[in-house]
Amino acid sequence: MASITLYGIPNCDTVKKARAWLAERGVDHAFHDFKKQGVPPEHLARWLAAAGWDKVLNRQGTTWRKLDAAAQAAVHDAASAADLLLREPSAIKRPVVEWADGAITVGFAPDAWSQRLG
Repeated sequence: MASITLYGIPNCDTVKKARAWLAERGVDHAFHDFKKQGVPPEHLARWLAAAGWDKVLNRQGTTWRKLDAAAQAAVHDAASAADLLLREPSAIKRPVVEWADGAITVGFAPDAWSQRLG
């Protein structure tokens, strides 16, 4: 079983780049597809605690921009962000990675990932 899990959506360009980057380096990892498998609430809670709700929530993405102003305004803390992200997993900044050491990162950062992998 892979000790690294990458969470995201398979057709997301950033997720594609991240998965290819890991594969090119022979890094074994599991992929969790939000669209097919949903967002595990207990994992989302850890991500929000580790990275901060404002980093996990992707305000640049299409899903966020399609929300009406009232729905956007209702997101003001970790609890309200969690409610939205469980309903709209596409609003999660991708990829989210749970590393073997328990660390959680959000987004694709090749330099930081290289350092993390040694």
